[in-house]
Amino acid sequence: MTQIVVLPNENLCPEGAVVEAQPGESICQALLRNDIEIEHACEMSCACTTCHVIVREGYDSLEEADELEDDYLDKAWGLEPDSRLSCQAIVADEDLVVEIPRYTINMVSERH
Repeated sequence: MTQIVVLPNENLCPEGAVVEAQPGESICQALLRNDIEIEHACEMSCACTTCHVIVREGYDSLEEADELEDDYLDKAWGLEPDSRLSCQAIVADEDLVVEIPRYTINMVSERH
């Protein structure tokens, strides 16, 4: 199992979290499975930016983003060089440290 350390996020996990992920699953799937309710407005189909995360450690263990993901990332709030859409970032065997940005460009969310 791979560990994902989630840095504190005021709304989703104020204390931060450490979750177990299985190689081959997305960061988004691992977070949701562990009750971290990261937004994913397009149901993980790479059609929005609401699941944007910044991979602070372990970025190089992820496969490169494809062109479609890169196009959506360009629209993400708080984009950084190590940003990924968590629905497209597939966990390998290296532990990760991720930060969930405070905001998304999603103007409407059913959970808020």
